[in-house]
Amino acid sequence: MFRLGLTGGIASGKTAVAAMLREMGFAVLDADSLAHKLIEPGQPAYDEVLREFGSSITDSDTRINRTKLAAIVFADPVRLARLNAILHPRVEAIVHQQFAEWSRNGTRDAAFVEAALLVEAGYHKNLDGVVITWCRPEQQLERLRARGFSDEDARRRIAAQLPIAEKLRHATEKIDCSGSLEDTRKQVAALAAKLRRPSQKMSP
Repeated sequence: MFRLGLTGGIASGKTAVAAMLREMGFAVLDADSLAHKLIEPGQPAYDEVLREFGSSITDSDTRINRTKLAAIVFADPVRLARLNAILHPRVEAIVHQQFAEWSRNGTRDAAFVEAALLVEAGYHKNLDGVVITWCRPEQQLERLRARGFSDEDARRRIAAQLPIAEKLRHATEKIDCSGSLEDTRKQVAALAAKLRRPSQKMSP
């Protein structure tokens, strides 16, 4: 079983590609959703995040408000690095356990971990390959505006990640998401066929 990463810049098509891979029968673990769960009350990272960022990031029901937390960390790279230092090791441990479970249960061909900061966290070094989605920078901005982000917030989110050109240097496979969804689906289908060929090797 190939252990593969799926990543890309924010609003670059990563989530759409993950959904297509699932539709095609591949196991895909959403690491970003794992990180969100880890900061729920009673979960492993909750207390440490509160100690680091204070109770002002919580709502009246003591749950951490991710919008408030994001406003802090995306305005300050040092605070963002601290949050990542709290979350990434815990997420990586769960990802490792999930890959092992899939392998024990007979998953063949390939399984994926989808994560926005896969390369930034260095976890790509533990995998057999990395699939990176990309689109033009102006498309990222357009898509983020459509999600309700201001230009300033959108640019901060993009700046918090490695430039896509740098990410692409780590790619074993690339998916161009600058065209239509159908164009993207054709590329994902080609990747799926490649992964299912006997003795297929992935290399940059």
